[in-house]
Amino acid sequence: MSDPRRVHLVGSVPLADASDVFRTVAETLGDLIHRFPDGETGARKEWVQWQKRILDEHPQIELTEDKPLVFEQRDTRPYYRLKNGVKAGDLAFGPLGYADCARSSYAEFRKLRSAGVIAGDARFLVAIPSPLAFLNVLVAADHRAAIEGPYMERLLMEVDEIVAAIPHGDLAMQWDAVIENLILEGVRTSNIDDSPEALVGRLARIGDRVPPAVELGYHLCYGDMNHRHSLEPPDMRVMTAVANRLSRMLHRPLQYVHMPVPRNRGDEAYFAPLRDLALPETEIFLGLVHHTDGVEGTRRRIDAATTSIADFGIATECGFGRRSSETIVPLLEIHAACARGGA
Repeated sequence: MSDPRRVHLVGSVPLADASDVFRTVAETLGDLIHRFPDGETGARKEWVQWQKRILDEHPQIELTEDKPLVFEQRDTRPYYRLKNGVKAGDLAFGPLGYADCARSSYAEFRKLRSAGVIAGDARFLVAIPSPLAFLNVLVAADHRAAIEGPYMERLLMEVDEIVAAIPHGDLAMQWDAVIENLILEGVRTSNIDDSPEALVGRLARIGDRVPPAVELGYHLCYGDMNHRHSLEPPDMRVMTAVANRLSRMLHRPLQYVHMPVPRNRGDEAYFAPLRDLALPETEIFLGLVHHTDGVEGTRRRIDAATTSIADFGIATECGFGRRSSETIVPLLEIHAACARGGA
């Protein structure tokens, strides 16, 4: 039997708290997983919408209409904007909460690792949405360029706080990139600079802020609303191009890239662009594990993927955040069964 495949968890796991996530993942996956997320529990289960509270409380920002945001109404909902008279150079953000959550969860991670619940060589994974996710989901299109700089500056300060608080050898950081892929697929715009060089350049800039001794990864996402992508990727061409460009633009090592696989894409054509990957030192995780067709469907997609790439780990398409909690252990068990099944 060949060595088991590595397992990656993208980030969100809807259990009670970080301790529950760490324990459940360790008990079910054991040595198959190297990076442990804290599950993004509580308010963070809403992903980038969690930052809505920062905008609601910001004295320089307002809603375009005086009514709550309804995220299902993408084309008609109100967005946030600068108040009249506020210039981009005057805008500043206070703490976003990512560093505070990381410090708290790491304390629990370290305690469980010391107790032998988590393996001694495991790392704590902090996953954060890219600035463009914040901007496109929450900010009015004609104000994104003005708000981008101040928000990115504060987000990078949060990175600095995280890497100052957690030993670098214990830490992995992941950037969640969804809007970038959707723009490159031609179904979104940012109203800033949507060229491939600019889009990937921003991802490289935030990646370069992470010190080299901290592991760095990217989740190349296509959205997850009720377990459906904002766009079902036609194949892995855009993701492969983004990963290759990232590896060239970064000034530090890239430890891993995660790429989603729709449930109905067990065909070799979907995976064919992976033959053009030029990341010999980077782990690739394919998000081909699906709860709905379990071990059989996952193994079918693994077999199709191996026609284009031999060495890869497995994951789900996205985080578990909008999944019912009773499905979490069965879903992790699917990962374990397929990972140990080898190629």
